[in-house]
Amino acid sequence: MAFLKPLALASFIVLATCLSAVAQSPSKLISKANKALGGEKVLKTTFASQRTGTIKRVSDGASGKYSLTTDGSGKFVENFDIAGFEYAIGYNGRSGWTRDSQSGLSTFTGFAARDIQALANYLNFRWLNAKSDRSKLTFPADPDGSIPRTQTVAITTSKGSQLMASFDASSGLPMRETQPLGEAVRILELSEYKTVAGVQTAMKYKAEFYGEIYEITLDSVTYGARPPVATFEAPKVAGEPLPEIPRLLDEIRANADKIEGILDNYSYTETRIDREPNATGQLVDKSSEKRLLTFYKGYRINRLVEKNGKPLSASDQAGEDKDVEKQVAEIEKKIAEKEQRIKSGAVGQPKGEGRAIGIAEALKGSLLLNPRRERYKGRDVIVFDYEPNPAFQPQTRNEKLFALCTGAVWVDAEKKQVVRLDAQLTKSAGNFLAKAKRGASFSLENELVNNEIWLPARADIDLSIKILFAGININVLVLSNDYRRFTTDVKEVKVGDEKPY
Repeated sequence: MAFLKPLALASFIVLATCLSAVAQSPSKLISKANKALGGEKVLKTTFASQRTGTIKRVSDGASGKYSLTTDGSGKFVENFDIAGFEYAIGYNGRSGWTRDSQSGLSTFTGFAARDIQALANYLNFRWLNAKSDRSKLTFPADPDGSIPRTQTVAITTSKGSQLMASFDASSGLPMRETQPLGEAVRILELSEYKTVAGVQTAMKYKAEFYGEIYEITLDSVTYGARPPVATFEAPKVAGEPLPEIPRLLDEIRANADKIEGILDNYSYTETRIDREPNATGQLVDKSSEKRLLTFYKGYRINRLVEKNGKPLSASDQAGEDKDVEKQVAEIEKKIAEKEQRIKSGAVGQPKGEGRAIGIAEALKGSLLLNPRRERYKGRDVIVFDYEPNPAFQPQTRNEKLFALCTGAVWVDAEKKQVVRLDAQLTKSAGNFLAKAKRGASFSLENELVNNEIWLPARADIDLSIKILFAGININVLVLSNDYRRFTTDVKEVKVGDEKPY
């Protein structure tokens, strides 16, 4: 039985190794890093920071000045100047932007807008707000061939943005950070730590982004002082004078009826995709529905045509046909009631049947800030930020919602239309029965169709709702496309019968 002793010892070693791997978790790595950096209590004093130093481009040795500033509330701005090339990137709490001396100013949209907000959150708070922000901490699949998977933590936000931080196995200090920015990736290697205000602070970075490698050496780091709000705004760019934003919104409101008249000529498809985070926090599709939206005698009507990417079954199709007949009957009833009101001399429309309130109308109680000219999808647009106006008393449901939102708006000044909107809830909204939690966000993106009208293309919604004592997370993507001129009443039309414009 002596041969069992080495076997038992080997089994014990294997078991201990497995238990050690199990014991090492993302949360324990973070706890070790917090302790190595100076302790969580001390780290919370570093949210507002100012870093200055020099930056050198490795490819040609050119150098210049560098700075990175955070305000402790989620804003940041980073600047450098190398041989006359100026570059800046920032997030002002409403929108993310970038500007360089070659390409000019641009406000982030799409995945890049999501990622810049995640980056701002990380630069201010690291991982300390992960739980309240509904971010997941996991081991990534393969962070880097030179770094063990179990020494890297992936921080995946509720919107699907994933940053990674790798830690030194011995000291526990951060040694590498990977941060996405849309299609680009920003990678920093951290070294030469020294104690600043009780916090271990990296004084050298090797940075890689936009195809270049830079060496950054900090000569000054301070914590605790919050800079002026203007520090984080997109820089002013000289050029053609900007229109007055309130007047521009008035023009958009005045143009709304004309736009609705054009929209009445189009049918289109709308696909709703419900998503949920997987074990690593990445958003995956859970279910989908595709609908055909048309008009019948001036009223919008919709027909379900697909579920989860597949055509309807015979029984589902029969049920949908009955639903369409019901919608048509309701429209006929509305038309008859309207005609009766006209005959009786009644003026106006029944409550709730008026034109939908547009974005321009909903924004009338917001503070409109930082207007700038940019290019968006090949068009000249006006971009401006907005935030709650504490002096405004909202009356309607839309006004009450936007009175709690902050974000950015893109406007085609020639077409007099809003072409994109980003919004984030700054405070929880609702009542004791149902409440949307702070941080809920949504974005609306339009496409220019036939060079005459901007029509919905994409809506991205992420919110957490508390209903009584239960919590529900909702993440929905709505895609609208296949716009066609509508030529036939819905009772006669079948899927695919519309004629392209």
